[in-house]
Amino acid sequence: MRRRSLVAATAALPVLGHPALGQGSYPDRPVRIIVPFPPAGAADVLARIISGRLGERLGQPVVVENRGGSNGQIGAEAAARSRPDGYTLLLGQDTMFTANPWLYERPAVNVATELMPVASLVANQLVLAVNPRQPARNLAEFVELARRADPPLAYASLGTGSQHQFAMEMLMRRAGITLLHVPFRGGAPAATATVAGDTAALFAGASSLPLIREGQLRGLAVTGRRRAANFPELPTVAETYPGYELTIWLGLFAPAGVPTPVVERLRDAANAVLGEPEIRARLETGGGLEPLVTTQAEFAALIQADYEKYGALIRDIGIRVE
Repeated sequence: MRRRSLVAATAALPVLGHPALGQGSYPDRPVRIIVPFPPAGAADVLARIISGRLGERLGQPVVVENRGGSNGQIGAEAAARSRPDGYTLLLGQDTMFTANPWLYERPAVNVATELMPVASLVANQLVLAVNPRQPARNLAEFVELARRADPPLAYASLGTGSQHQFAMEMLMRRAGITLLHVPFRGGAPAATATVAGDTAALFAGASSLPLIREGQLRGLAVTGRRRAANFPELPTVAETYPGYELTIWLGLFAPAGVPTPVVERLRDAANAVLGEPEIRARLETGGGLEPLVTTQAEFAALIQADYEKYGALIRDIGIRVE
């Protein structure tokens, strides 16, 4: 899979299942969305926000089930092994499809052949944040602080192979600095360590945004192509280092072989829900999430581009996860 195109593999998936599913009978019972991460994270928040309205548009309840562990692999495996009838979906995060194939020698699921994209849902960006006792008040001062630090500054991440690590590794390469990586098992302990001063900095996700707003962490810059709506005062890293960009996205996936009409029904329903002003407002307040509505081809291209980007970075870093 290292040398295969994820787009080509996805396009080659067979259309299996029951023909009747494409003739208006779907769905005739509740639909399950597996969230492959613990409660309270961005994926879980998203699932809880959209599930009710998605169920209303489908005419059946949509039930959320958390099955966390192994960088999302446990939940992904449960979804991939389910019957390809559209009644079990996976709310997947980008790294499960773009980084895990490079990180794991023997992943639990071959995401290129065992899962298929249904709909993109939201995008988000990370915030470079420091302990407020650190003297750096902007990105340039942080880079200079890191350059002079002896021993190196320590930074927290959500674990080896997380995008939070990738974001800092990308910055280190662009800025020519070195920091000490301290991986944690999740966003809450990583943020707690930085608030306490045990680590100097982290690239914070949605769960840490209240800490930045409350002043327990100091935000310096964001990782997206443009400034974040919830932190318009913070510059992008790319304003200092052109071309730097890291955006997190989440989407719906299904076991390979779900009939095309069922996939289209799900995609249309998801896109309609994301277009509702109330849902957009809840996504913003729930963690700075922005709706990401794409066509099937655009979503496939996004997956492929990030797969190649993270593959190059992971090879450069030389990390593997057992």
